[in-house]
Amino acid sequence: MFDDSEEVFIELANAQRLDIIHKLREGGKNLSLLSKELKYTMQEVHRNLNRLTNAGLIEKNSDGTFVLTTFGNTIITQIPSISFLSRNKSYFSDHTFGDIPMKFVQRIGALNSCTLIQGLVAVIEKIKDLYIHSNEYVYGMIPQVPLDIMETILSVIQNQKIKFNYILPKQALIPKRGREMLKEVKYIDLLKTGTVERKMIDVVKVGVILNETTGLVMFPSTKGDTDMSNVLYSSDVLFHEWCQDFFRYNWNKSRSFDEEQLRVV
Repeated sequence: MFDDSEEVFIELANAQRLDIIHKLREGGKNLSLLSKELKYTMQEVHRNLNRLTNAGLIEKNSDGTFVLTTFGNTIITQIPSISFLSRNKSYFSDHTFGDIPMKFVQRIGALNSCTLIQGLVAVIEKIKDLYIHSNEYVYGMIPQVPLDIMETILSVIQNQKIKFNYILPKQALIPKRGREMLKEVKYIDLLKTGTVERKMIDVVKVGVILNETTGLVMFPSTKGDTDMSNVLYSSDVLFHEWCQDFFRYNWNKSRSFDEEQLRVV
């Protein structure tokens, strides 16, 4: 059943062959140009071009240039997922994907450019920095709202006039001082004008925060709770697109906000 897959994995289990197929994503190249750009000998490149051709990943045009086949082009799109999981295997030894739909798991390679931010203090500072450098909007879905995060986003909304959409789970923890702050800034007026929109969902396992350029994802630990002390962060376009799509997916299936279901601490 897996004979064909085994052959492909064998050919991909080589750094030089991976370099070649990634270089061919730029367009067709001949043997000498590949050797020059990759800084490998002509003999090495020739040998690996033959292997990739026999595996059906590339083909040779009549002008002597090598190009990716449809099969090769498709296979290469899956490599970032393997790379992401490989680079973060220590992180995922005690974290899971939670309850995210399979369509987002299948796109997990989009997170490959991420940086792991560790420690609650460092994470909160990174979130505050993301808020401060927002010019258009902030979208957020997190299991609870620390006070200093509330202070920062309220300041940004008022001073930078951005749009703020957020999703909270029922029974989310809200600091008592935070509720008082909402009254002080006339939060009800921000809701009426649509500057702030909010929704509620039963539970948040995978958290996400993003502005117009940058995203941050927090996965749950194997114990089941969202880990706000270890998050993945990036300004890469694909990473941001994954965060944006994931937030919108949850926004569309969330219900009206009910303040009575929050827990004030």
